[in-house]
Amino acid sequence: MNCKIIDCITFFDNNYIFEIRYNILSKYVDYFLICESTYDHTGKKKGTNFIFKKEYDPQKIKYVVLDEPFLETADRWQNQARQRDFIIDNLNFASPEDYIFFSDPDEIIRPELLENFNLKKKFGIFLHDCFNYKINLFNPYETPWEGTRVVKKKNLRSIDYMRQKILLKNLKYSFLRFDKEKSIEIFKDAGWHFNNLMSAENISIKLKKFAHKEFSGEEFSSVEIIKDKIKKKIDLFNRGHNYKAININNKFPRYILNNLEKFKEYII
Repeated sequence: MNCKIIDCITFFDNNYIFEIRYNILSKYVDYFLICESTYDHTGKKKGTNFIFKKEYDPQKIKYVVLDEPFLETADRWQNQARQRDFIIDNLNFASPEDYIFFSDPDEIIRPELLENFNLKKKFGIFLHDCFNYKINLFNPYETPWEGTRVVKKKNLRSIDYMRQKILLKNLKYSFLRFDKEKSIEIFKDAGWHFNNLMSAENISIKLKKFAHKEFSGEEFSSVEIIKDKIKKKIDLFNRGHNYKAININNKFPRYILNNLEKFKEYII
């Protein structure tokens, strides 16, 4: 059976990272499903930001818009969950055996893993190397990063559940813990998490709008504070994390290796 690969993301405004994602994965992905909301997770109107670039294959891109306000009683986490699960409403084209991948846009699977992909368990978790601010600024504290999840459509009930509850630590629980899903296949050394690959100004906007309200205050979201932390190669959230610049080598995506000049702004 020819099972399709459907790569699903929620989108806020980072066209730069989606362009990288598309060019790394397009050889193996049948469809990219991009779900954007016209409201941010604080509930404020934002419009749409996705740019359909001429290099994108229109047969591969399915761009859907959640164009309705979130509930006034909902918090940021509930708004995030609503946007994620709007993806399910737009998967009517997928067959029960198709593979539904969900990632944040900056979590990118090593593309070779998608060739003749076969999931042996009910769910899958891809463990990514984590990089912050720059393509080659390595974050050892959050590596391996539990990023992309995958499930066959016939087993998909909620994108947000898959993201929040399908976790590596589930496998450590006793078999008597029936509340913890354990049919999970782990894919190691499975790609890259290019976190906050954007300007300090855009990081500031992200911090003020995303689900982690605790990091939206000026002590975290000030542009000048963010610029200083990028310069010092340290964590945004004052956790004592120091990042390390590493050499670009053949462990990085071939698309980046072939376009170093294009990405020089984000290479140190």
